[in-house]
Amino acid sequence: MAEIHVLVEGYIRDEEPQRVGSTVSLIRDDDALIVVDPGFVAARSSILDPLAAMGLPPERVTDVVLSHHHPDHTVNAALFPNARIHDHWATYQDDRWISRPAEGFAVSEDVTLIETPGHTPQDITTLARTADGVVAFTHLWWTAEGPAEDPYTTEPALLHRHRGRVLDLAAHIVPGHGRLFVPGASTPR
Repeated sequence: MAEIHVLVEGYIRDEEPQRVGSTVSLIRDDDALIVVDPGFVAARSSILDPLAAMGLPPERVTDVVLSHHHPDHTVNAALFPNARIHDHWATYQDDRWISRPAEGFAVSEDVTLIETPGHTPQDITTLARTADGVVAFTHLWWTAEGPAEDPYTTEPALLHRHRGRVLDLAAHIVPGHGRLFVPGASTPR
């Protein structure tokens, strides 16, 4: 079963200038070392130092998953030179572009992707089967508190439908800009 580690707890700070950090996570599944959403952070060391503390140089990361293509979730993907990059419609490595749907794609034995458009039309969610249940890495929620209505979605009904789908599957959620949480009655659907 997979193990998860939140490397950077994401945030949104309304100050001038606005500060935004994506939640950056590591999933370890046997030989697979998967980084999810290596985007905006205060410094690249915010991602690399926790990996180094686990004895993992960036060259050992096998896969990077991008939940969507906003820069605050993608800008540091190149930190991992040997990784396959996964998004909503392909896997990329070096000069190879391998088209495939994300729905049901197995990154490793216990880690799969599902298509969950909502925040953007191209959103995907990473599902990791762990000893504590399924953990969903997704931008369907910014934080545990919401927002209940995503201000960037163009299709609110789609967002709410996919939130329901993920809530049916996941015991824990790692949102786009906040701490891991256990969904409950107050979780925005």
